[in-house]
Amino acid sequence: MIDRGSLPVLRDVLRTPEERFSALPDFPYTPHYTLVGGLRIAHIDAGPQDAPPILLLHGEPSWSFLYRHVIPGLVAAGHRVIAPDLVGCGRSDKPAHPADYSYRRHVRWMNAWLLQHDLREVTLFCQDWGSLIGLRMAMDHPERFARLVLANGGLPTGEGTVPRVFKIWRAFARWSPWFPVGRIVATGCVRTLSAAERAAYDAPFPNARYQSAVRSFPSFVPTSLRDPEHERNQAAWRCLEAWQKPFLTLFSSRDPITRGLEGAFQQRVPGARGQPHDVLHQAGHFLQEDCGPELARRIDAFVRSTPSAAPTSAPAAATVGVSHHTTVP
Repeated sequence: MIDRGSLPVLRDVLRTPEERFSALPDFPYTPHYTLVGGLRIAHIDAGPQDAPPILLLHGEPSWSFLYRHVIPGLVAAGHRVIAPDLVGCGRSDKPAHPADYSYRRHVRWMNAWLLQHDLREVTLFCQDWGSLIGLRMAMDHPERFARLVLANGGLPTGEGTVPRVFKIWRAFARWSPWFPVGRIVATGCVRTLSAAERAAYDAPFPNARYQSAVRSFPSFVPTSLRDPEHERNQAAWRCLEAWQKPFLTLFSSRDPITRGLEGAFQQRVPGARGQPHDVLHQAGHFLQEDCGPELARRIDAFVRSTPSAAPTSAPAAATVGVSHHTTVP
């Protein structure tokens, strides 16, 4: 169920000053920028350009900085690694009004970004909201993805019981007068983040106006059958239930929100059968912070053990709402 409608043109858009990112620890990568629907989406691109890409999708309230301990191991193993910042996060543009955002728009923005870069033979690693968006991308464009790795995430349809811990988080994100992103990420880790690391998570948000996206994400998670994305996620699940390509789950033992969600994917996705699924211990919700090098090792081993079939031809990328400038100032 691909949404081929045009992307909205938004007028009140914030852009985080670059000097906010001048002191990022262990994150030396040069950002690249792509115009999608008039918005500037940032990404980093490391490793050999002729290698099949590993696409790392972050969630909320983080950004590509989350993958700084994963990227080096993958690049050293010879992989090309691409890590974008979702709209409203990191270095990407930030529409100022909460009404500018929706689950559907996030998927459409990232689908347009994917097509503009014409990525193929992609290995997707997705976590948190990276999975709600990334799995939709993969099911919308299965010919572009060679394998999927899901970590501490899911694809909810609004069925079942909503965990109490998620209800508390959703209410906090919506109503709390303060939203300290660095501290929030730190509470989702087992290890203690340094002051510089917490500051790096705060860097994209000079003030509260820049936080519309990260505060709105929890309200977009489908929690009832009346949710506007219920049918689209159901359709994505039907595609997953026919997915024969490799599918791996790597969850952590100390994440109270997603613990146990991996079981449905292992049982319902054909490509998950026989894969080395695992639960990583001594890791919290942001397992990239707690065991980044180990994740890189697992991803590399998964790619090497599941060679891709010959590339499948794909239709020409849709151009509605997408600029053909791949790097802009």
